[in-house]
Amino acid sequence: MTAGLEQRQAGTWVRYHSPAGRWVLLVTVLGSGLVALDATVVNTALPAIGQDFGASLTSLQWIVNAYSLTLAGLLLLGGSLGDRYGRRRLFVFGILWFAVASLIGAIAPNSPALIGARALQGIGAALLTPGSLAIIETTFHPEDRSTAIGAWSGLGGVMMAIGPVVGGYLTTAMSWRLIFFINLPFAALAAWAAMRHLPESRHETATARLDYVGAGLAGLGLGGVIFALTIGPDGWDTPIVLATGVGGIIALVSFALVERASRHPLLPLEIFRSRQFTAANAITFLIYGALGGALFLLPIQLQRVVGLSALESGSALIPMTILMLLLSPLAGRCAERTGPRLPMTVGPFVAAAGLALLVRVGPGGGYWLTILPAVVVFGLGLSITVAPLTATVLAAAGPEHAGIASAINNDVARTAGLMAVATLPLLAGITGRAALDPQVLSIGFRMAMWIAATLVAAGGILSYLTIRDVPAAAGRSVTPELDRASHLSCPLDAPPLRRRLGGDADGSCRTLLARGPRPGATPAELDAPKK
Repeated sequence: MTAGLEQRQAGTWVRYHSPAGRWVLLVTVLGSGLVALDATVVNTALPAIGQDFGASLTSLQWIVNAYSLTLAGLLLLGGSLGDRYGRRRLFVFGILWFAVASLIGAIAPNSPALIGARALQGIGAALLTPGSLAIIETTFHPEDRSTAIGAWSGLGGVMMAIGPVVGGYLTTAMSWRLIFFINLPFAALAAWAAMRHLPESRHETATARLDYVGAGLAGLGLGGVIFALTIGPDGWDTPIVLATGVGGIIALVSFALVERASRHPLLPLEIFRSRQFTAANAITFLIYGALGGALFLLPIQLQRVVGLSALESGSALIPMTILMLLLSPLAGRCAERTGPRLPMTVGPFVAAAGLALLVRVGPGGGYWLTILPAVVVFGLGLSITVAPLTATVLAAAGPEHAGIASAINNDVARTAGLMAVATLPLLAGITGRAALDPQVLSIGFRMAMWIAATLVAAGGILSYLTIRDVPAAAGRSVTPELDRASHLSCPLDAPPLRRRLGGDADGSCRTLLARGPRPGATPAELDAPKK
């Protein structure tokens, strides 16, 4: 069985510039965009929420963290469920769950109810997020995947970047409750379009039996570690921090042992035998950790030190969004031709230069001379990096593991961001009651940007040392059927392919590559089991 079996209902690959391709891209962007929007839009409304509910700072923190904890803790489960039971089906279910949770949040009578609604939103996001990328990977033609992922990255970045602007406007002009109500029409459009225009796909050879023990350990492990990192700055030696942190680590170690012994693992550990996949996730951790920490501190610096309003500080990142929207598809196409190593090496160094320029942001610095150049250079670096990085992760895992690979990469990125938010201020000296004092904050912010720049540059170095170039154009067959087979690849450092696509009995690709498919073979014939 191959990824082609996943396309039997569609009958053919979808091309990027076709109407079907535009619908697939729109649906996946709407779904993942809802998740990205809610990750940022709530922050701007927190003061108004606190005033309405009389909430403490701890309650406001949990309004943000409840969403992140359930999302990070259940992403692996969401990816596995999509691979087994249908990615479109779970994508739609996740959107509807997210919409209902948003409605609960919009009418929440107090802060505990809102915290619960945010936790429910995180569950819905965990169900739909892995499916978004997996649908792109299993639907678009191999020649168009990096371009589609680039467009998905850019358009998704728009939703994330406009979050502070939308939240500031709705909260100021009307009510903070509208930041939850606004999800409902987008969710309805995404669910309708998904049912009408998305082909169903699944991992046909996956067992219907779910690894409940692994799912529980993964959720407890990630949740425990992230919980400890979130509340740790208030006292790392407190019993609750030690219990959740140590318990989370034990759960993660137990998860690895259970998955290694399981016949039906939630996380197939053989996926990490691919050095390309493992390295790309390590690079993701470095880059997204720096990104999460920098974007957490930057709005605070702009408001507390520079003196911008919440709306102005949110709008300051719009140039980065525009760059990602315009350049990410181009970066994806370039990576298709040249291989991912060059953009994944150059992009992080450009992004690191942008973070280094943010050191200049301080009292008396104007937007045009200090903030804008740094944001533009940083956005340019991210535009070069994100699409090739994401495409490399999915390609290294293979289409049969697209859902779980997407979930792993999302979990790595989100965990890195949460860890950076918890630890970067500590490393930069932004602690204690005086942390928000403009002078203390400004000194710490400069140190934090140097640390973040170093992390991103380390991601570029790691890319140069570990990422292999496998350009899509290299060795491309004149027949689309062989091209589809070559996308699966047969790397030396990955598990051998199962007996499929006419390969050798030992799972190698030699026979297929030697003889090629029958001229004029249909996708269904190509994917039929060897007789």
